[in-house]
Amino acid sequence: MAQFEIWREIRFEAAHRLPRVPPGHRCHRLHGHSYTVRVYVRGEIDPELGWFMDLEALKALLEPIRERLDHRLLNEIEGLENPTSENLARWVWNHLEPLLPPNTKLSRVEVMETPSSGCRYEGD
Repeated sequence: MAQFEIWREIRFEAAHRLPRVPPGHRCHRLHGHSYTVRVYVRGEIDPELGWFMDLEALKALLEPIRERLDHRLLNEIEGLENPTSENLARWVWNHLEPLLPPNTKLSRVEVMETPSSGCRYEGD
């Protein structure tokens, strides 16, 4: 059966510093970003409903994650002590994946720190 993929974005403001880069690196200093995180979920559509997951249901699953990150110092959140985009993408994946319904599969998480830079994570 055909697989479809839907996506949903969350946006939040947060500060961080990267403690493992050299002290002279600009990211070693405390700074903030207007983050955009887009998650992609894959599944087979239900012929009756015409979808495999309601986008509003995905939004509801993402809201507690967004609230945990919004207007926070990411370094203080368990699992984000070194909050690179890569680690943030994996953190979102690990918090969202167990919440998804059985007929869906998380396929990727994208984290954009700025409109022109970010990362993509497709699971381990």
